[in-house]
Amino acid sequence: MTISHIKDLHHNVGKTVTLQGWLYNRRDSGKIAFLVLRDGTGLCQCVVAKNEQTEPFFETARRLGQESSLRVTGVVRANEKQIGGHELDVTGLEVVGESVDYPITPKPHGIEFLMKNRHLHFRSRRQWHILRVRATLVDEIRGYFNRNGYTLIDTPIFAPAAGEGAQTLFTVDYFGEPVYLAQTGQLYVEAACMAFGKVYCFGPTFRAEKSKTRRHLTEFWMVEPEIAYADLNGVIDVAEDFICSIVRRVLRDHRADLEFLGRDIASLEKVQKPFYRITHKDAADILRGPRAKELLEKDLSTKTARLEEVKKRIVEKEAKEKGQGIKQWERDKLIAELHELREEQGDLEVDLQNIPHHMQLAANFDPGGDLGGSDETIISRLHDRPTFVTHYPRECKAFYMKRNAQDPTRCNNVDLLAPDGYGEIIGGSQREDDLDVLLERIHEEGLNPADYEWYLDLRRYGTVPHGGFGLGVERTLAWLCGLKHIRETIPFPRMMGRFYP
Repeated sequence: MTISHIKDLHHNVGKTVTLQGWLYNRRDSGKIAFLVLRDGTGLCQCVVAKNEQTEPFFETARRLGQESSLRVTGVVRANEKQIGGHELDVTGLEVVGESVDYPITPKPHGIEFLMKNRHLHFRSRRQWHILRVRATLVDEIRGYFNRNGYTLIDTPIFAPAAGEGAQTLFTVDYFGEPVYLAQTGQLYVEAACMAFGKVYCFGPTFRAEKSKTRRHLTEFWMVEPEIAYADLNGVIDVAEDFICSIVRRVLRDHRADLEFLGRDIASLEKVQKPFYRITHKDAADILRGPRAKELLEKDLSTKTARLEEVKKRIVEKEAKEKGQGIKQWERDKLIAELHELREEQGDLEVDLQNIPHHMQLAANFDPGGDLGGSDETIISRLHDRPTFVTHYPRECKAFYMKRNAQDPTRCNNVDLLAPDGYGEIIGGSQREDDLDVLLERIHEEGLNPADYEWYLDLRRYGTVPHGGFGLGVERTLAWLCGLKHIRETIPFPRMMGRFYP
């Protein structure tokens, strides 16, 4: 018995092989049963024609339940019209594990149901494509830093103090003492870069943000490089090269996955050096100026028209679905289309409620404040490549960011906004290397200097200019795949109110 993966069938045309996988879909037309098998590497249609050879298992093939696990033996035949470009003319069938009443059927399901069944949900094609891209993204992140002389440093999950805002800390009882789930590994890789020069950490991080937006998770993965003897421009140059490397790799290895997901490939192909570079002051001018207003007014007009069109199509398809003489496959197709249209209607209605608020926020943007999610969306939509935004007001940023020498009210920091409205995927800065200034900022933030004595030692013993950034894997993956919601970017999403399964 020659075992083959579906992805390798092109090497076995005309040969007899055995596929091991799960039944993705099934249909039959009397004397032929069509089994679509998936094995983790792809999908293949397996054709079971009723004859003397298949008679012992033909009826079994016709009644198999979705997601039954199977070994299917047959002759490989090239067929460009079929999924995967090949078919299997079946000569043998073994049921390894029967599946009865699989809950996630080809019919539409609501997002709450799918998230509750997430352990089964990522068997579906869409989730399979997304998580394949994620695996490559993670591999390229590690590969980029390993190729470029960075040393991996594993940082602790339990942290004694805040690395970012104290209001987003998860508190844990650590043998009777309070500690916190790590918001960042940054402070620890700062220590490590003084030993190795260029380092990075990569792992899960936690933020107790009470937010249910499409951009937020309470548990997510972040990579954080840190570079000794680097100023802000040096940090930006690394971030730019890093993003270009990621996009090139994903386009090279996953063009078909991105096309299945409906991603605009041309938009990703524009991600080349140089990226746009603007200051926070520039961003404030854009938000308060005519370009932002025109963009949102156009959104309001376009989405209002689209909502009316969607409502009309829903009425038409509902009437057709309830009509007489319609075949079951046509009814199933209409039900699926109605589900998509109703989802779009809901999204449009939410957008139309939010647009006036976003217009107001942009027009009244506080030049001394941080950029909000809607602000980032506007700026990123007005640029066709990633955009670096630098030199935010010091008061709205973390205590460890370097005070700008020319304007002490600003800090030497940077956010990178992904285009197409996806907003921030990188946040970084040059770190404050002056002991006295850092102590002053710690006091200003109301933090206890005793909690940071080890961190202050880095400024006492051989301080140097240094900096780095953090990239969120899930936000980056959402941008690369063109996803509306971040919950699809991680196998088991943790969000406010969601921690099952």
